Amino acid sequence: MDTHKKLREHISALADGELPESERELALAALSTPEGRAAWQAYQLAGDALRAAPGAELGDGFQSRLAARLALEPVCATTPEEPVSAIIAP
Repeated sequence: MDTHKKLREHISALADGELPESERELALAALSTPEGRAAWQAYQLAGDALRAAPGAELGDGFQSRLAARLALEPVCATTPEEPVSAIIAP
């Protein structure tokens, strides 16, 4: 497994309070690097967003404006190597 990925997983588990005591030293050492601190901030921000109380409701007409914007987006086409039947279930 990629060492950086493993360290990010340790930092994530530490942020969630789920990292075993035996692995904390490694995660804390990773926090001394710029990448480790950036990962910690990202996981804290994600956790804060997930735990946040519901905020203000979306404004009137949001759904219709979003639908209109999505309708303007280009349709994803298949490549010559991938026929439509390969991505559409029968």
